[in-house]
Parts: sequence; C-alpha cells; structure tokens
Amino acid sequence: MSSLKVDCVRASLTDASKALDALLNNEEMLERVARAAQLIADSQKAGGAVYSCGNGGSLCDAMHFAEEMTGRYRSDRKPYRAMAISDVSHMACVGNDYGYEHVFSRWVEGVARPGDVLLAITTSGTSRNIVAAARAARAKGVKVIGLTGRDGTPIVEQSDIAIVTPAGAWADRVQELHIKVIHILIELVERELDPQNY
Repeated sequence: MSSLKVDCVRASLTDASKALDALLNNEEMLERVARAAQLIADSQKAGGAVYSCGNGGSLCDAMHFAEEMTGRYRSDRKPYRAMAISDVSHMACVGNDYGYEHVFSRWVEGVARPGDVLLAITTSGTSRNIVAAARAARAKGVKVIGLTGRDGTPIVEQSDIAIVTPAGAWADRVQELHIKVIHILIELVERELDPQNY
C-alpha cells in the first residue's frame, strides 16, 4: 500500500476529527440539539408525529432517523410515531405533476398536523424543496428542526430550531456530523420517553 494513500486516509480522518471537535466545542449547537430532542419528545407525548426529509445522502439520513424511531435504537421499547417522506410513488407523482421542488411540501400539506415536528435536512441549507417543506410545515403549525451545515441560509430562517454543524466546506464532513446528531436526538428522545432503557 502506498504511503500516499495512507496519508490520504489519515488526512481525511484528521479532518473529520477537527469537524467533530468544532461541534463538541460549540455550546450553542449542543444546546440546540438538546432542545430539538425535547421538542420531538414533547410532540410524541402529545400524540404527535415526527417527519423527516432530505435529498440524496440526506434522504438516506432522514430514512435512517425514521426507522430508528419506529423500530428500535439500543433497547426494546414501543415504536414512536415517525416517517421519512420517501414514498417513491408520491415523489414521482408530485415531481411529474408539480415539479421536484414540491415533493416534500405537498406531502406535509396533506399529512402533517399541528403539533407534529418536521426534521428538514439539507447540508447546504438552500435546497428549495426542503425550504418549501419547512414553509409548509410552519403554515400548518408544525415545528421545524433544520439540520444543515451553513448558518444564515433559508432553512435556518424557516426553522424553529436550526442545528448547524460546523464542518467546513465539504458536504461529506457535514453529513458525518449529521448522522451523529441524528443518533443523539434518538437517544435523548428515548431517555425522555423510555428512561428505563438507560
């Protein structure tokens, strides 16, 4: 194995470590993660649901979040009300009839209820369909948690709580922190709703 490739591996892991350290030392963002989890837990206690959406890798993260909520995370417990906006037939229908910008907002308008929560994931903070979903959610009395990698973006403006992972210029570092945040959100919700698991 060439030393160049090993150096690349080391550099990538070092960069990821620096991104994690930046989040770890950002007290405001840590507080926002805790507040977001409480928002989800309070909604669940009141009979609400949490929905998640994203594009590409962020859609995979949205689906991962929802399946951990409805399935199990670390220990057995009741399922929580959660769903990723990822139905292929819905997305193909709305994308064809209205345009891809509306695939998430149309679903929010039809399904979400006041008191629910939307986890809106966009690494850039500018994805038009995610911002449109957040606007639709707020119009329906649905709380919005924005998970992004850039401050001062449209998703931050449309979020009740905006979690901005300080991971630099590249989307991969942002996404790596997003999955950590997602796992922590689930853990905190479990600690609130099923404390016996901890």
